[in-house]
Amino acid sequence: MITTAMKWWQEGKFGLFIHWGLYSLLAGEYQGQKTDNIAEWILHDLDIPVEAYRELASRFNPASFDAESIVRMARDAGMSYIVFTTKHHEGFAMYDSQFSSYSSVKAASFKRDPLAELRSACDKYGLVLGIYYSQAQDWDDPAACREGDDGTDKDFTTYFRKKCIPQVTELLSNYGRIGLVWFDTPMYMSTAQSEELKALVKQLQPDCLISGRIGNGLGDYMTTGDNFIPLLPFPGPFEVPATINATWGYSKHDNDWKSASRILRSLVKVVSRGGNYLLNIGPTGDGTVPEACVSVLAEIGIFMRNCGESIYGTRPVPIYPYDIEGVYFTAKPGKLFIHIFEPQERAYLLNIANKPLRCYRLSDKLPLKLIERTTCEGDSSWLISLPPRNPDEIDLVVCVEIAEEQVEFEPIHW
Repeated sequence: MITTAMKWWQEGKFGLFIHWGLYSLLAGEYQGQKTDNIAEWILHDLDIPVEAYRELASRFNPASFDAESIVRMARDAGMSYIVFTTKHHEGFAMYDSQFSSYSSVKAASFKRDPLAELRSACDKYGLVLGIYYSQAQDWDDPAACREGDDGTDKDFTTYFRKKCIPQVTELLSNYGRIGLVWFDTPMYMSTAQSEELKALVKQLQPDCLISGRIGNGLGDYMTTGDNFIPLLPFPGPFEVPATINATWGYSKHDNDWKSASRILRSLVKVVSRGGNYLLNIGPTGDGTVPEACVSVLAEIGIFMRNCGESIYGTRPVPIYPYDIEGVYFTAKPGKLFIHIFEPQERAYLLNIANKPLRCYRLSDKLPLKLIERTTCEGDSSWLISLPPRNPDEIDLVVCVEIAEEQVEFEPIHW
């Protein structure tokens, strides 16, 4: 059941995550020492003194940051929403916070509010704005959580009352409609604290969605592990947060960029199982989006313009009884979309119970020959003749219009 508040999200399917903060200045290295973990955890992993890390703020002046070009890039890639890191675990506010002087406006040379600029750009280009907020871990605040803590020597309530609650309040009060709050790493937050945080969000913005990482099972949807895709269709709404390379924040050492083909296959796989795909970029310390991110998103955008119908507003089909290498299914009422990643001359499908009415390549509506017959084992089958692939056709999408509203599969005759 899709609620009104969740409708935009479940139909949008594809979003842009932005990890950007003081860690972007370090780019994965501090005083000649390279971090072996994800770049945005460098303060924690290299045990940098908080006082020394805070000095980065005075150097933070990303003159190349252009909110409008980032949002336009996301729109052109076929993305429906953006999630921006307003405060990561480092504790630095990437917006104009009235409850902390440690921010891009008050402490940095930048003196700008990137969240406000993204708000304006999202309004201009029609994308939904969401915010990431680290509600429990804050390595700048001695009362907050830190990985490895068990809470026994902490006054977490002080942090929760004096920083977390006030900052979430101002984020949901000062920046217009926020589509979702992407909470992260609840650590040892109590059920009562998670409930209070959820109640605050719903009080300020009743239609604002809450990620699964609020903790204690209180999210509006399930958030998977980073870059982990469920094996089978999930019974409820879910989202896969994913990276274009190996890290979230920018690292000059990480050039393991995923190809457009790999990312597109992951997107289709997630959507075919009923989920959303939230793909991250990590701008550099000066605000530039790495060229590898720009080019891969532009390539994905070509597919989305031609075949977005097979992604947006689709639903997962019942579990297909056979595993076909490189083939995934999405569906809408009266339509089955067959995503074919491996080059082949024909698609041979068994046990589909629907009556095919029309078959064509989705990108250009080229009619395709579909032969419907019964195998000698007694199973129904479709044999679809496929056209030669275009040079840049990563995913050849076949649309089969069916007589029935729902896609159904027949049992296998063993």
